[in-house]
Amino acid sequence: MKKLICLLILISLVLTVGCGDKDKKDSKMSDAKESAVALAEGPLAFPEGSNAEANGHNEEGISHYKEGHYDVALKHFRAASAIDASLGEIHFNEAISLDKLGDHGAATKHFKVAQEKANGNKLILESNILLSHVQ
Repeated sequence: MKKLICLLILISLVLTVGCGDKDKKDSKMSDAKESAVALAEGPLAFPEGSNAEANGHNEEGISHYKEGHYDVALKHFRAASAIDASLGEIHFNEAISLDKLGDHGAATKHFKVAQEKANGNKLILESNILLSHVQ
């Protein structure tokens, strides 16, 4: 009888440990997928050689966006756009901030400009959020 109880306890432990590891792996995989989606749909850095002052505002905007300060991020993105509005990345960044703030009409306008000025940037052209706004 003791052997049977020990065997049942051992089986329970093995099953518990095995299931626990699987849940951790699934959780890590899920987190990685969510991070990839968030990263792909987050604000974009400027191309190399862009205006330094505009780039500084863009980087500050990205930092605030990542913290969830979408209104502050938008102010920096708008400041960057006032300096150099020729980049699709800045219009994309403005658009995602506007989207987070619930101004979908203005977001759609900036997504369209971002699409026009993407200069082949696939992060813009293949963005799910952009496509959902402009289609």
